[in-house]
Amino acid sequence: MNMQTSSVMAPPAPKGLAEMQLPLVMMRDILLKTIFRKNVDTVSEVAAAVCLPGSVTQELIDIAREQKLMEATGTLNANSGNEMGYQLTDAGKARALDALSQSEYFGAMPVPLDVYREQVKRQSIRNIQVTRDQLTGAMGHLVLPDSLLDHLGPAVSAGRSILMYGPPGNGKSSISNGIRDALGDNVYVPRAIEYSGQVITVYDPIVHTAIEQEEDNPNSLRRRKRFDTRYVQCERPTVVTGGELSLSMLDLVYNPTARTYQAPLQLKSTGGIFIVDDLGRQAEPPQALINRWIVPLEESKDILGLQSGEKFEVPFDTLVIFSTNFHPNEIFDQAALRRIFFKIKIDGPNQENFLKIFAMVARKRGMPLDEAALVHLLKVKYPTIQNIYANYQPIFLIDQMISICEFEGIPYQMSPDLIDRAWANMFVKEEKIVH
Repeated sequence: MNMQTSSVMAPPAPKGLAEMQLPLVMMRDILLKTIFRKNVDTVSEVAAAVCLPGSVTQELIDIAREQKLMEATGTLNANSGNEMGYQLTDAGKARALDALSQSEYFGAMPVPLDVYREQVKRQSIRNIQVTRDQLTGAMGHLVLPDSLLDHLGPAVSAGRSILMYGPPGNGKSSISNGIRDALGDNVYVPRAIEYSGQVITVYDPIVHTAIEQEEDNPNSLRRRKRFDTRYVQCERPTVVTGGELSLSMLDLVYNPTARTYQAPLQLKSTGGIFIVDDLGRQAEPPQALINRWIVPLEESKDILGLQSGEKFEVPFDTLVIFSTNFHPNEIFDQAALRRIFFKIKIDGPNQENFLKIFAMVARKRGMPLDEAALVHLLKVKYPTIQNIYANYQPIFLIDQMISICEFEGIPYQMSPDLIDRAWANMFVKEEKIVH
């Protein structure tokens, strides 16, 4: 974790209903549905359930009482610091059921899209300056040429788009993950956002890693959250997709039962990184995928569509990393390549770096190095594949030798013979199979 942790300005909690910028009927209905579904009856319980400050929740409850949808139970709840209890009236229950039939959404009040836009600016991925030390620290487990960091550093700090290409097995995915680790600070992810009366859920525990919050002491006089709890404080998100990525995954997902929308992957990755691994292995051609990203990459906004056909803009604030084993000229036209700001070739290691990786892996695995075995590997085996080294090979070869040693019941060791046996599993000989 680097020293940037506190640099993102937290979203301020709303001070009153007027600040909410949501339709009053929508807020009232979410309140009624939440009380109905969660069976909460004090202001503090209801406030926690709808993620609003107590004073704002009380304002909403008062409106519902004026409309005869809620009533005070007349009992003080001893478990909750002698708070007044509230319940739905029969009219309130009928309204809650009616509202649930229109949309199953209840719980956290959504954040209006325009309010969310302001928070995206406060925590933009473009505001991050990654230093060489941070990048080296995050890539510490990888042996990389200095020239690669020279290219990567400015690309990450620009927060735009990066294409990494080169032969397979050289750590493009590991480098992508290292970039994510170098970011180091936290952002605020809305549980849900609202546009045009529609609720779009954003926070996703599968994508987002929430930061543990210290529990407020219920007995302290000054209980207050330090930020708007309609958001979850999270590490900067990372979404990784591979061959399974399709264009439809970049659209809003409508749930016809709940009548709510779920944010697409790129919206969930706002303020973080979106990695498209193995570009060229998807069902859709790479050119089509890149065309889908062109407007977002150039204009920092994306266009999404509701069921009604209405289109609207959302912020696009994501560092997109494309990774491919193909040469860019094979899969893109020049116009598409121009749109990607940084193109970085990830090559296999030279012999010196290959040996560094080999020694590092051997040490980690508890495998003693053997000079004769290494000479055999470099002078006999690698010339058969034109001395082309790859980052994955040391781990593969050493793990193979470990498996053989364990099977034979002998201490971990390497020898020319064991190198030959491990090598045979790394490459499959071209041979005709007789049927």
